[in-house]
Order: sequence, then structure tokens, then C-alpha cells
Amino acid sequence: MLSRLYGGPRPAGGGFETFSWYYFRISGVVLIFLVIIHLTIMHVTNDVSCTTYAFVAARYANPFWRLFDWLLLTFGLTHGVNGLRVVIDDYVRSPGTRLVLQGIAAVLLLAFFMLGTITLITFQPVAGSLGPACLH
Repeated sequence: MLSRLYGGPRPAGGGFETFSWYYFRISGVVLIFLVIIHLTIMHVTNDVSCTTYAFVAARYANPFWRLFDWLLLTFGLTHGVNGLRVVIDDYVRSPGTRLVLQGIAAVLLLAFFMLGTITLITFQPVAGSLGPACLH
């Protein structure tokens, strides 16, 4: 009964499934902290109406916040697609359909990861378009 509450036992024998099993748990714990920090900064310590282009541009002037957002992107996407892969393995019986669906999930992971990474790396504030600062 206990193993059903916590997602089953660790896969035996090593390999990709064991790595995936460990990664799912580790990335989940890391995501808890990243998401709490993100929500605190974006929605608690700052007024949501003040989350403007100027706010993001000022935040991305510091490389730490770009790295933070990249880690959130990386862990969030890989954790989610790993979960989707497990669901596909559990519920899709046809090997061909399973392969197609997992291939689509992998392509979407790669596409969204590349788009997010490119956006974070190449973001440059446009002079004159920062607008007025948020008034408190």
C-alpha cells in the first residue's frame, strides 16, 4: 500500500528508468523551491500590476535572474515531459503509438527548451521602450 501512495518502488537494474525515477524526485524537490521563490518575487513582494517590461528588463540586467529563470524552465519542462512519458508508458498499449507520442513529447520538449533558452540569452532591453516606472 505504501508504494502505491508514493509512485511505486524504484526500478531495479539501473539504466534510463532508474535515472528517470531519481530525476523525477530530485527535480520535484528543486522545483518546489524555485517556484516558491518565483511566486514570492513576482506576486508577493512586487505588485502584479508592476510586472511590466521595465521590471523584466531591470531583472534581466542581472545574470543571476536569467540563470534562475533558465533553471526554472529546464527543471519544469524536463520534469513535466518525464511525467508525460510515464503516463504514455502506463496507458498507451500499442508500441507504435507509444513511440509516436513519446517522439512528439520529445520534439515539444526540445522546441520549448530552445525557444526559452534563446529568449533568456538574447533578451536585450530596447532603449526608450521601458515606459514609466511603477508607482507605489
